[in-house]
Order: sequence, then structure tokens, then C-alpha cells
Amino acid sequence: MRVLMFGATGMVGQGVLRECLLDSGVTFVQAVGRTPTGLANAKLRDLTHPDLWHYGAIEGELTGFDACFFCLGTSSAGKGEEEYTRVTYDLTMAAAQALARLNPHMTFVYVSGAGADGSEQGRVMWARVRGRLENALRRLPFRRVYIFRPGVIQPLHGIQSKTKSYRLLYRLLGPVLPLLRRAFPGRITTTERIGRAMLRVARYGADKQILEARDLEELSA
Repeated sequence: MRVLMFGATGMVGQGVLRECLLDSGVTFVQAVGRTPTGLANAKLRDLTHPDLWHYGAIEGELTGFDACFFCLGTSSAGKGEEEYTRVTYDLTMAAAQALARLNPHMTFVYVSGAGADGSEQGRVMWARVRGRLENALRRLPFRRVYIFRPGVIQPLHGIQSKTKSYRLLYRLLGPVLPLLRRAFPGRITTTERIGRAMLRVARYGADKQILEARDLEELSA
């Protein structure tokens, strides 16, 4: 399987990339982003691309992939709806529309968030924008599209969030997260399990398109 990745330097993306590189069935991973991953691996190629809203210049390097794992995202904190829409909806759709045309047999997996509003009518801005994006992605002519909605994510294997406030939060919660996972199964997952769940749906599919935290735990088991 040849995998295309977006957001490989973020917390979730680092976990997904790790699982891809460890998986013997994954023969090639191309990470697209503004900055390289900094990893050296025979299966990995970094494609540095500063403008994530336009792909015409690199279309020739975006073909021949079996799956795309889109882990690129940002917090809505401090952003108005117009700005958040641009860096969430517009950015993701720019990549997805190009890839649907170039790789119609691809499986596209998008990491959204628990609480995304598929009705697009709710009061919470970020949930509305994410819900509208989820709906738009599901209409694209890929072979298959899956939406991951993880809740709390425990980073493993030394992975850290790029957001300072999140790093502090995880540092404080780190000792108790494993206990909380056992106490509330299906509500807390890990970067490792998200990566394994992505590989599974890319290979075998799933019985529904929108997968919540409990579904991800089951798929990765």
C-alpha cells in the first residue's frame, strides 16, 4: 500500500506516520506539508509544499496512491468563523478535490473531532464548520471516505503536541490517562490506535463512514 499523508508533523500525524512506517504492508509514504518530518526512513519521502490551498504545481507527485490519511488540523481558539473556515474547510477541500481527481480509487481518511455537527446548523462554530467539511468530503468521488471523530487522545512513544497549552495539559494528565482509558473504554484513544485504525479501514473498509472513538478502539484492537 502506498500512502499519502497530510499533517505528519502534528501529534496525531506523528502517531499515524509511525504506524505506517512499522507496517510491513506499507511500501511507501509521502508526507506533504510546509515543513519536513525530519525522519530518515527508506519508505518515507517528504514533499515540502508551502501553499496548501493550491496543488497545480505538484500534481504529478500526487498520483498512484492507495490511501490518504489527512491529519492536518488546527484549534478554533482565537479564530473567527471566516478564518477557521479558511484553514479547516477550504484547506482540506483544496487537497481532497485535487486528490479525488488524480486518485479516484483512493481511500480518504479525515481526522475530524468528537462533537462535529453534521447538521451544519448548531450554535458551536467549530462543530458547524467541521460538520460541513465532513459532509462535503463524503460527497467526493473517492473509492471510500471515512471520517474519524476521536475524543481525548493519549500521545504515546514520545510524541508531543505542537500546541503549547496542549503539551502542558498532557503533561498534567499523563499519569492518569491510562487509568481513565480503562475506566472509560471507548472515550479515550491513543495516537497508536488511531494509526492502526486508519490502516485497517484503508485495507478492509468499515461498515460506516463516520467512526467515533469507540469504533476506533474496536478497529485497532
